[in-house]
Amino acid sequence: MTRWILGRMGRALLTLLLLISFTFFALKISADPALQILGPDAGPDAISAFREKWGLNAPLWQQFLIYLGNVLQFDLGLSYRTNEPALDLVLSRVPATLALMIPTTLLALALGVPLGIWAAYTRGTIWDRGITLLSIIGFAIPNFLIGVLLIYLFSVKLGWLPPSGIVDWRSYLMPMFTMAIAEAAIFSRFTRSAMIEVLDHPMVETAKASGFSQVKLLIAHVLPNAALPLLTITGLFVGSLIGGGVVTENVFSWPGTGRLLVESVGARDFAVVQCTILLIGVTMIVTNLAVDLCYLGIDPRLRDAKRRAA
Repeated sequence: MTRWILGRMGRALLTLLLLISFTFFALKISADPALQILGPDAGPDAISAFREKWGLNAPLWQQFLIYLGNVLQFDLGLSYRTNEPALDLVLSRVPATLALMIPTTLLALALGVPLGIWAAYTRGTIWDRGITLLSIIGFAIPNFLIGVLLIYLFSVKLGWLPPSGIVDWRSYLMPMFTMAIAEAAIFSRFTRSAMIEVLDHPMVETAKASGFSQVKLLIAHVLPNAALPLLTITGLFVGSLIGGGVVTENVFSWPGTGRLLVESVGARDFAVVQCTILLIGVTMIVTNLAVDLCYLGIDPRLRDAKRRAA
């Protein structure tokens, strides 16, 4: 089991290295930051001074090795726009993003999982078809369209909620529901599929014949066996907390990392873009590693397989 855990950690480190490499080279070959920031009218001396200041005159491979060494020391460079450390600039936006994304994920779970369970238990009925139809619609409608419609209705027409930024607790309502609709639809579909697979298992039929009540059957047999697919999809959402609200944050002018990423891409502020993508990638990698470890605690079959392999 120790070898399995070390293997997963090694795979996570390799993924992180590939992410750093891809982000660095993709941004470097996309455009010249000196021309993008100074503009086409800048003179050769100004462009040369800019490249000298930011270390852009060195060969690309040498720039990458310097950047990789700085990353290992948690030095992710300075913002071209503000001359602030990129890491400090990104981390200053993280609290606003988490304050929006965490309650959004909890709301999506609270809506999607019960609906998926009910759809599975009423399979083939009008309830099941209705919940499935709502899930398809909720997933198909783009976030920006939902956000614009909510702003038009509750801010422009009714004047109940602030349209953008963080004013008070009401500012959280529209962005939360904008993202929770699609997330709840995904949770509902996955929960329904996982529940139906377990309900069709002979184990459940045996438990029913043994006189288990519906509640006891659900708690003791169905939900634990349906937990693995739910854990997988929940891990994906938790891993995307930092960067999952890019569209919604821009629609509602939310001062989070998603909005900062779009602003930095537009301004060719490569250090901030690299830092943001790296932070999102680290979050995803750590979450996936945690989900893999949770599998061992939830599914005894995996534990037994690892022991036999050891």
